[in-house]
Amino acid sequence: RPILHDQGSRQGPISPELVDEVRAAADQADVDYLIEEIPRAIEHSLEGVARVTEIVRAMKEFSHPTEEKTPTDLNRAIDSTITVARNEWKYVAEMVTDLDPELPAVPCLPGDFNQVVLNLIINAAHAIADVVGDGLSGKGTITVSTRQTGDWVEIRVTDTGTGIPENIQNKIFDPFFTTKEVGKGTGQGLSIAHAVVVKKHGGTISVDSVDGEGTCFLIRLPMIDRAEDAA
Repeated sequence: RPILHDQGSRQGPISPELVDEVRAAADQADVDYLIEEIPRAIEHSLEGVARVTEIVRAMKEFSHPTEEKTPTDLNRAIDSTITVARNEWKYVAEMVTDLDPELPAVPCLPGDFNQVVLNLIINAAHAIADVVGDGLSGKGTITVSTRQTGDWVEIRVTDTGTGIPENIQNKIFDPFFTTKEVGKGTGQGLSIAHAVVVKKHGGTISVDSVDGEGTCFLIRLPMIDRAEDAA
């Protein structure tokens, strides 16, 4: 029985030659391959869009300026900063977060706090890179955690990098002090972090490091704005 096809308002038989042409075109197009790969391509595209959306959101939250302390979700701020800093650590380290889901909002300057965490993550990534190189043979680990301890919130940034020699640990918060090569560091990052945590927030920042094993920075922020409480 001849195969019919619609030609406008008319129908007629499809010639064997046309059928062969359709089959040849289908074979050439590798339809089975396209049916399998097109959904994957769409899925990857949607993942890319979601990734870009996440980065844009993180950048907006990271750079949001404020001159007054506001109750801040530190876990969300840390997540945004990790996203912004991703290109610094993703090739050399695995990022592990241990954020207390019950952590209350803390009065702080979000932009300044984000900058402190950013500096610590970048320093951690650089310290790990000095150990693992380009990361092709294995990566280190950066761990960021939050906890509430009494009237304080503690933020720890720990790395498996080179560590800091004991004889210079008391100098790392000094302005312009750096162990990096000329042109690779200004020596201002930890000095600024110290000023933000101690002077602007009434908190503390300390370091616990073992040369050759890694480093842990501990930030402690008060749950109550001391300046506001005193006023």
